[in-house]
Amino acid sequence: MVEVVLGTALAAIGAGVAVGMAGLGSGIGQGIAAAGSVGAVAEDEDMFARGLIFTALPETQAIYGFLIAILILVFSGIMGAGAGLSTTAGLVAIGAGAAVGFAGLGSGMGQGITASSAAGAVVEDSDMFARGIIFTALSETQAIYGFLIAILLLVFGGIL
Repeated sequence: MVEVVLGTALAAIGAGVAVGMAGLGSGIGQGIAAAGSVGAVAEDEDMFARGLIFTALPETQAIYGFLIAILILVFSGIMGAGAGLSTTAGLVAIGAGAAVGFAGLGSGMGQGITASSAAGAVVEDSDMFARGIIFTALSETQAIYGFLIAILLLVFGGIL
């Protein structure tokens, strides 16, 4: 019984790390992107919609963390039916949360920096919009790697 309680408590930590760290990266990234977009809109009012797009791109890291956190919470028994997790499975949940959380932290900040620069480039040359989106999306790959590793850990760690 104690092992199940500990495993479930560790899973709660994993869920918190997943959403907390990924959300932090997204928030910082969106702030950086919004700062660049505001400057672009000040130079050209027509940049508002494109600036919003650049500002929204770093949000995906928070979504990845949120999804992993929900999976951990549901399949650990914290939300919904479930018997709880062993200590080993709880440690796997922390690993999954850390994988998506830390990957999202770095990726979100990097994506925000790129999005900010892209918004400035589009003000100078409107043909840079699609290329700016592509450059901004490249920073997303690290978050996708973390998300995939988190899923693999949950599946092969016996949680999903």
